[in-house]
Amino acid sequence: MAHVESGGGRGRRINSEPNLVPFIDLMSVLITFLLLTAVWTQISMMQIGSSQYGKKNEDQKNPNPPPPLAELVLKLDVKTTGYVLTVGSQSMSFPLVNNEFDDAHLLEQLQKVKAQYPQKLDALLTMDETLNYERLIKSMDNFLVAGFPTISVATGGVPNGNL
Repeated sequence: MAHVESGGGRGRRINSEPNLVPFIDLMSVLITFLLLTAVWTQISMMQIGSSQYGKKNEDQKNPNPPPPLAELVLKLDVKTTGYVLTVGSQSMSFPLVNNEFDDAHLLEQLQKVKAQYPQKLDALLTMDETLNYERLIKSMDNFLVAGFPTISVATGGVPNGNL
């Protein structure tokens, strides 16, 4: 260990050894803190100019065109009274048949929409909050069977219609 020797007057030598344990503890905490913060600073860094939205070359006029039919809205409202399918500006209603949802006619109509717009992959599903979870899954299955794998889900609003 380190020690300090100095002459102390009448020929006596003073021998004192500083305690290094607190210094080692402090250094181990600082090194740990340094390692942890170094990892997080690397994760939060952003590469500017190398992303697809960075600086464009003159050769590249539009490298990422918008997907076809992105503006066409395909929306299914699941209500307590039945289905309401909206394709663009057209709206079709599928009321309950014998207190059951008309999944067969809905699936048939969704397949017609897929045949008319084969590039369309996304759909929006809104559902009344009073309906059960199985109805949500069945509605999503109808979209998947018809060929719409990208499904966004939202609630259909407040059950009593008041905010």
